[in-house]
Amino acid sequence: MKFRGSCVALVTPFKNGRVDVQKLRELVEFHVQNGTSAIVPCGSTGEAATLTHAEHRRVVELIVGAVRGRIPVIAGTGSNSTAETISLTRHAKQAGADAALIILPYYNKPSQDGIAEHFYQVAQAVPIPIILYNIPSRTGTNLLPSTLVKIAARSKNIVGIKESSGNIEQISEIAGAFSGKDFSIYCGDDSLTPPILSIGGRGVISVLANIVPRDVQELCTSVLQGNPDRARELHLKMAPLVKALFIETNPGPVKTAMEYLGMCSAEMRLPLYPLRPENKAHLIRAIKAYGLKKLK
Repeated sequence: MKFRGSCVALVTPFKNGRVDVQKLRELVEFHVQNGTSAIVPCGSTGEAATLTHAEHRRVVELIVGAVRGRIPVIAGTGSNSTAETISLTRHAKQAGADAALIILPYYNKPSQDGIAEHFYQVAQAVPIPIILYNIPSRTGTNLLPSTLVKIAARSKNIVGIKESSGNIEQISEIAGAFSGKDFSIYCGDDSLTPPILSIGGRGVISVLANIVPRDVQELCTSVLQGNPDRARELHLKMAPLVKALFIETNPGPVKTAMEYLGMCSAEMRLPLYPLRPENKAHLIRAIKAYGLKKLK
């Protein structure tokens, strides 16, 4: 399982407290038709932390069914429990997902040895391609490059990493360690897509792609195919919108943007909370400045 370019970290639309199944299918079709390379359901942007296990499994099944094999589905299956991660990953494979995106165990702050053993146990239990997800700001733990090298050497179905540390020096070290090897690095921060792709990244797992999928795909293509002028133009255009999409905790701003654009409701589950009025106004100004139009 490999993809290059833009992979959307898909929101989970809600309606009156429940997953909005019809809207979820519409969003999948929107991305297929707009050139998105792959879809990640049930990640941070998909509010996996507030989905029940039954809802989590259902969302993965719905998206696999809606995609119909046209682009890869990389199901978020991580937890702070190894047993729970194995269970969710096993289900993703049974549901037909092409790969799993697995976040570092959060809150319990395992050691580097514990992290390595966690991923080894999951990879051994479920023969599916696995992309690790390093985001210290949410997990409280950073996956060190040396630990990643050990994990990948021991577990051949661990095929890549989504790097959201924001640490270019660390990501450069990872790129150097895996240079010439069959291991993929994906940017996990929309503001860093060009630099990470320029040092060997294969693509971005993007929040921004929820609302401008074609532009994010073109940005990736421009970098990967050696068109720096167009990449720079797109990146600079995107920068104010990206900043606005993280004015409060993700996915609050992107869901607010999607509601404004007529794509889905901004509804979230507590403890996530609607944007403050001044931040919503700032976000809408950024959307208008970008030139986005309401769908309906």
